[in-house]
Amino acid sequence: MKKISCTDVTRTIKEMCMETNRSLSKDVFDLLLDARKKETYPIAQTILDQIFANIAYAKESHIPLCQDTGVVIIFAELGQDVIIADGSLYDAIQKGVVEGYKEGYLRNSMVFDPIEKRINTNNNTPAYIYWDIVQGDEITFHLAPKGGGSENMSQIAMLKPSQGRKGVDEFVLQVVKSAGGNPCPPIILGIGLGGSFEQSALLSKKALFRDFSQPNPVDELQEWEQSLCEKCNRLGIGPMGLGGRTTVLAVSMLWKPCHIASMPVAVNIQCHCARHQSRTLSGSLV
Repeated sequence: MKKISCTDVTRTIKEMCMETNRSLSKDVFDLLLDARKKETYPIAQTILDQIFANIAYAKESHIPLCQDTGVVIIFAELGQDVIIADGSLYDAIQKGVVEGYKEGYLRNSMVFDPIEKRINTNNNTPAYIYWDIVQGDEITFHLAPKGGGSENMSQIAMLKPSQGRKGVDEFVLQVVKSAGGNPCPPIILGIGLGGSFEQSALLSKKALFRDFSQPNPVDELQEWEQSLCEKCNRLGIGPMGLGGRTTVLAVSMLWKPCHIASMPVAVNIQCHCARHQSRTLSGSLV
């Protein structure tokens, strides 16, 4: 067994919050590079060039890529043989978010009350944490700041099983078309299939954490992702909704078993500023 201290957890989450807001991971950067090579519309080319200029300036100046520094989403893989020392793991994560957003001069976007007063929490907490208990003696954190513009365009549907793949494709295309330029395309689509109402939504968000340099390990989904990406790009929405060949950079799909009478499908949209990072803490032997 290994012991992991809350101090190390807090430091790790703080660093991840600052780094993900300031720079894109290589897999997303490469998607944008590939899109620029293929883009033929002059306005779309100009917008993509401006995106690259923004990426470079943010990295050099240590400032956020986007003014919307998002809701902190964390998928954590907790090894069943890990011992947490010196406090609460949950509190240590939230503390890391508080410190990261303060030290990084990142915008606080969370409000206590979603309806009436909408008073800012002033530290960008709470972060939303989803746990998987796995074998081993490590903790892996997958973290992403999720902006409101792309999140607002995401949708879920409870389709009939008889609608099949064709029904899923039609729903995804309708979501992308209705979103238009609002989520700051070119976008990435996370698609969750099956499970239950809430599970499909969670799958769609988790799908956005994939390393996009790697193909989907499920052969059927790999082909389906490519097909959907091509169909979405034929819509011609383009970068920032001003036309072009590049509306969707990538499609990432996850699925789970579901009830015989159900076919849930959720589409979680991520903007071109698809910030995400993963880190693993090993700790020390007990």
